[in-house]
Amino acid sequence: MKKIAIYGQYLQEDSLSTIASVLKQLHLRDCDVYMEQDYVSLIGDKIDLNMAGTFKSLDTSFDLMISIGGDGTILRAVSYIGKLNIPVMGINTGRLGFLATLQSEELELAFTLLFNKKYRLSKRSLITATSKHPENHLVPDNFALNEVTVSRQNTTSMIQIETHLNGELLTSYWADGLIVSTPTGSTGYSLSCGGPVITPDTKALVITPIAPHNLNARPLVIPDETVITVKVMGRENEFLASLDNRIASYPDETEITLKKADFTIDLIELEHVSFIKTIRHKLLWGEDKRN
Repeated sequence: MKKIAIYGQYLQEDSLSTIASVLKQLHLRDCDVYMEQDYVSLIGDKIDLNMAGTFKSLDTSFDLMISIGGDGTILRAVSYIGKLNIPVMGINTGRLGFLATLQSEELELAFTLLFNKKYRLSKRSLITATSKHPENHLVPDNFALNEVTVSRQNTTSMIQIETHLNGELLTSYWADGLIVSTPTGSTGYSLSCGGPVITPDTKALVITPIAPHNLNARPLVIPDETVITVKVMGRENEFLASLDNRIASYPDETEITLKKADFTIDLIELEHVSFIKTIRHKLLWGEDKRN
């Protein structure tokens, strides 16, 4: 790995020391480091960056992207990658960190393992969203790593979400919204709405209603080859559709088609990290707090 991209959104309290440590490890290995342009502006002259250059977009010449922040930062980083097959390594300066699993205090070990090829690529599926509406969420940026969500806009009234699977009517949800999640996104918004945790290599999608009025509506796990269509109707003229953290509005009754993308995103998992270890630690499974 020679040409490295670094991306971040915010400067947390300990971000500068983390950035400095990352740069030190990369320079020790004679890497050419490029940092996202807006992130460079955010850092300013607070530390000496000593980089090969900056970027506003990526190409296939990059060997790795490093995301510094939380899971939301990785979701933003993924939007730069798309179909380029550039692996991503997340360093966590945020809170939970289901995707950004590496901690700042273990950077020396992490880069030693990385450059000694002591890692695996966790291939993560994505969802694409298309519609006949001429604007918003256009190809090729119409994909989500975590989830696609449709929800109400500018109203306290619930919306009706007519949902079909492979052309067959599933139901019309009366709810605040509906989440269609990948296995990666099962630990995100879907989980907070009562959805199941799914291991990343499971070939499935999850449909999770948000605060459903029809109380018998429950999260549904379906094969990831299923084509999902949703049509939203409500009292407002528009509704919101979000792809991870990118939001757009659509006119009522716009039909949106959701399906698994024809490409994946590669997340780097170092040999001492696994999904099972991560959820056990983050969700406090098996930890007795009575003492």
